[in-house]
Amino acid sequence: MTIAPLETAKPAVRSGRPRVGVLLVNLGTPDTADAPGVRVYLKEFLSDARVIEDQGLVWKLVLNGIILRRRPRTKALDYRKIWNNETNESPLKTITRSQADKLTAALSDRDHVVVDWAMRYGNPSIRSGIDALIAKGCDRILAVPLYPQYSAPTSATVCDEVFRVLSRLRNQPTLRVTPPYYEDDCYIEALAISIETHLATLSFKPELIVASFHGMPKSYVDKGDPYQGQCVATTEALRRRLGMDETKLLLTFQSRFGDDEWLQPYTDKTMERLAKEGVRRIAVVTPGFAADCLETLEEIAQENAEIFKHNGGEQFSAIPCLNDSDPGMDVIRTLVLRELQGWI
Repeated sequence: MTIAPLETAKPAVRSGRPRVGVLLVNLGTPDTADAPGVRVYLKEFLSDARVIEDQGLVWKLVLNGIILRRRPRTKALDYRKIWNNETNESPLKTITRSQADKLTAALSDRDHVVVDWAMRYGNPSIRSGIDALIAKGCDRILAVPLYPQYSAPTSATVCDEVFRVLSRLRNQPTLRVTPPYYEDDCYIEALAISIETHLATLSFKPELIVASFHGMPKSYVDKGDPYQGQCVATTEALRRRLGMDETKLLLTFQSRFGDDEWLQPYTDKTMERLAKEGVRRIAVVTPGFAADCLETLEEIAQENAEIFKHNGGEQFSAIPCLNDSDPGMDVIRTLVLRELQGWI
């Protein structure tokens, strides 16, 4: 077995006491809204054994021979529908940067705290984020996976990459990771405020609200992933806060991929069913996403809206994610300050 040589850290820029780094991490995005950019992103994403657990020969043949030849073209079209043309980047990147900037401002009275941001897949990478924090004199780092509900394909793979980066360092910073916050009071309250604020702007009153979470193969949950249970807990807490029952706030799962059975009920099938059953006005919230992205802005706000209306629905509204809103930033700031206790 060959052991990679340890890296020598770059000289840190220090002024006084050591600094504490905070690294916000979201899932990722292509660098460009074209087939080559999407291909690079999908290859990194789908080559992660946390995302696709069976990385055997058959999968590699399917990935490289079929998926990476066909899917980048179609997904690039979807990305172009939501692309931030002003900054030439995806909304996920724009929002995550803003979250880091606003957190920096919120912690401005603590001059030894440094905030940066990264993507698990794509750029800026986790490695570049950690390198930047170390270069600024941080000897302690708090990693903040921006996923309210824990799952191996999201939260765990962030930790995997952070640990992988640290494993190359001779002089490692001390590390902490924020836990999932799926039923944290500040998170549920922020969701409720966001929903109520958005509904007040609508010209119609939704007959019900659908809470759509990102899907996952059922087999992952059967093997012990706690994700489904945490999605249920979030939905139940939100129902209590809003005074709704399961007929007024529904739980569904979106974004399934491949032929395996995924967590149900499926969001798209639910949209079709509700419209055919006579529901005419609906709103959708996506509590599993800390920032709007392809899955919320295109899949929900466009694709699922079309499914609903095609089958008889009339009015559809996608409720924005918490993003960098005041309630959303309250959640991030609360989580960070809680986990930094004893460091600051």
